[in-house]
Amino acid sequence: MVQLCETPNAARRALLQAGGAMFAWAYMPRFALAAEGRDPRLVVIILRGALDGLSAVAPVADPDYAALHGQLALSLSGDHPALPLDGFFALNPAMPIFAALFAQRQAAIVHAVATPYRDRSHFDGQDVLESGQAGPGLVDSGWLNRAMAVLPKGDRISKIDGLAVGATTPLVIRGPAPIVGWAPQIIPVANEDLASRVLALYQARDPRLADSLVHGLSLDRIAGNAMTDKTMRGGMDTPQGMRQAAIGAARLLAAEDGPRVAALAFDGWDTHVNEGGATGRLAQLLGGLDGAIGAFRDGLGESWRDTAIVVATEFGRTVHINGTTGTDHGTGTVAFLAGGAIKGGRVLADWPGLAAARLYQSRDVMPTTDLRSVFKGLLQDHLGLPQTILDTTVLPGSIGVRPIQGLVV
Repeated sequence: MVQLCETPNAARRALLQAGGAMFAWAYMPRFALAAEGRDPRLVVIILRGALDGLSAVAPVADPDYAALHGQLALSLSGDHPALPLDGFFALNPAMPIFAALFAQRQAAIVHAVATPYRDRSHFDGQDVLESGQAGPGLVDSGWLNRAMAVLPKGDRISKIDGLAVGATTPLVIRGPAPIVGWAPQIIPVANEDLASRVLALYQARDPRLADSLVHGLSLDRIAGNAMTDKTMRGGMDTPQGMRQAAIGAARLLAAEDGPRVAALAFDGWDTHVNEGGATGRLAQLLGGLDGAIGAFRDGLGESWRDTAIVVATEFGRTVHINGTTGTDHGTGTVAFLAGGAIKGGRVLADWPGLAAARLYQSRDVMPTTDLRSVFKGLLQDHLGLPQTILDTTVLPGSIGVRPIQGLVV
């Protein structure tokens, strides 16, 4: 039976969109130079819709995998072979850039991972993933923003703390710490004459709005929207849109006085119908994610060596395919890590196996790693936050969840 997705509650949608306006908040010098003289960047990418981890990173050596995942299962042979990782897992062939980074030990994967959420609502699952709370609807701030808010002052301070990319600000970066928003254009870009006339109007009628426009135009110039490519682009649920968002974000993060923390959200991962395996809809999305990671690598330049990217989704999908050649809402899935700061070349997994008795509720990958341990490991080792702060302020209620050590070099 196909599990239908719920319709978003109007009040909740309004709440999610409340942070969507691209405000340049007041500067607040808080970002600190991390330990050991590094100038770290941290990028969080949310995949909205629940990624099928078994079709992204396949346990090809698990004896039950191919039969369970049917025609969506990846294989090391055939016309579109999966990309071998470590002899047990293999990567979807739509992600050659990530595979190359994995071989260079600049990318890693955490498998059979999940948040503490165990139901099957996208919106509640995303709330738990981004808020960092044990349950949905408890706060209106995200764990990434709370982490930014408690970073101590250092001897090298960024004027802009966090960057939210997209038409709506992801919950994970909403909260008390200042952020700035930027979104890639999906409509033709206004010419400079129009911008100057609108700015003159604002300066005459509303100086505060004029200041915001000046700041926004400056960001847009850095990110590249006002420069070369004036063609129509896709939204952030398309491969083109994902890559375009990453190109702009990388330019802003690479700037000397730019932000050091960013959050993006890519939509469209809810694959109930015609999911595809090595080719098809999911492969196209994974190719978009792969292109975005490549855009960060290329755009960050020297800063790539101090960058950590974490890619996470609200939950996984069922191990069995459904009657419409897709998969339904599940539990355990994968998280991707990439960047020059990542200690890569590894798939981290306490693999539960796919035998019937080992499945969660007889249908999902059994989660064996708490996703919060991944976040904690990055925040502790990459940004230098102490575990007591992580346990109580950034990810409250997670005192029993230990950070994964050694995620960064």
